[in-house]
Amino acid sequence: MEKQEKITILYIDDEVNNLSSFKATFRFDYTILLAQNTEEALDHLNNYNVQIILSDQRMPEITGVEFFEQIRYSHPMTVRLLITGFSDIESVIESINRGHIFRYIKKPWVELDVKSAIEEAYKFYLATALLEEKNTSLQRAYNELSKFAYSVAHDLKGPLVSVRSALRIISDKDDPDERAELINMITASLRNLEGFVDSMYDYYKLNQGELEIEDINLEILAKHYQDIYGLTSKMSNVAFSITTNQTEIFRSDPSKLKIILNNLIENAFKYQQNNIENKFVKVNLAVTSEYAVITVADNGIGIEEQYQHSIFDMFYRATTHALGSGFGLYNTKDAITKLDGTLSVESKPYKGSLFTVKIPTK
Repeated sequence: MEKQEKITILYIDDEVNNLSSFKATFRFDYTILLAQNTEEALDHLNNYNVQIILSDQRMPEITGVEFFEQIRYSHPMTVRLLITGFSDIESVIESINRGHIFRYIKKPWVELDVKSAIEEAYKFYLATALLEEKNTSLQRAYNELSKFAYSVAHDLKGPLVSVRSALRIISDKDDPDERAELINMITASLRNLEGFVDSMYDYYKLNQGELEIEDINLEILAKHYQDIYGLTSKMSNVAFSITTNQTEIFRSDPSKLKIILNNLIENAFKYQQNNIENKFVKVNLAVTSEYAVITVADNGIGIEEQYQHSIFDMFYRATTHALGSGFGLYNTKDAITKLDGTLSVESKPYKGSLFTVKIPTK
């Protein structure tokens, strides 16, 4: 079992003997920081991750309660304990009721009482930290849900309006060429709609259940994509190649691996330049003893440097004219993260892009 890090405690007291006694008593159990005044205390708070702070109530320039009021908002996670004599009890109770301190310790303190207070305070610190983490995750999920609702409404409406408009017009057209053009428009809109639904399904699958690990044969995987994109390659006049190099066993989750490849290859075809010759999409799948390395290269339109850090954000589009659902690459990054992998991109406008994925074997 991994050894737990020591709790970091800051103790403030204007009397040096009290500081020395406290450190001598607790230095083997906790990481102890000492401060003789509030200036030193603030320096420690700003430079160390202090979980618990103890302060003497009576100090020359400021009371412990007043100092805790000052740091309550600047260092909200630090749990505050006050050391005080019985004569200060009324102000202490008032402070506890106002939420400024977690607990007080009577002076002169007893080692067992201080340890008990510290352990209780640390449990409270951990519970508060966990709650903060959950709240942050909840807020992130809420923000993603809001974006998701907007994107669904926006991206479903566009193709549906196009199909409805084309169907309304096609019944009035007798010219075969005009009807064929409208049918092509309907087909393209339905294809966009299908792609969006596929991305939503990928998003759903990525957030369900545990990893399903099995042996992966890269040659079979390569043939699968050669079959899928062979026709696309001919129709779009884009040379497509996929090569493999596997001499080691590679274990991973095949469904998440396919999400990664589907999106990277699809994007490589989607964002080609229109007016150039020798267009290509090149995929390489290789396995070492510890990793699978996937590269997807193209000579398409590329990605401007200012957008490269944002392309994996949910629903991100570099331009208002960009195709797709806007979260295919988000799904890609999510799948790679769930497989404990890494992803890098090199790209230059009108030169092309190279995506490199590194996934450890399970």
